[in-house]
Amino acid sequence: MLTGKQKRFLRALGHGLKPVIQVGKSDVSEALIHETSEALAAHELIKVKVLESCLMDRHSVAEELCTACEAELAQVLGRTMLLYKPAKEPKLELPKVK
Repeated sequence: MLTGKQKRFLRALGHGLKPVIQVGKSDVSEALIHETSEALAAHELIKVKVLESCLMDRHSVAEELCTACEAELAQVLGRTMLLYKPAKEPKLELPKVK
């Protein structure tokens, strides 16, 4: 579970990122989960864009992706969400929990 300070840190890092994953009409499918897991393994922090053609609520999409990929949700802003999952050899160093 991410603390508020860690979420702020991740949001600052994610500000300049472009969306790597887009969720469209097919909603959250196995292929989308697989792609998201691979992107998280490669980058640790990714942006996901929910297109207007998606029938699911953006918060539902975020919850399903986080659960399926074992990731943490750093932010939902409009139709864009920021997901974080530490890699086996983490590149990002989060602020310490006190």
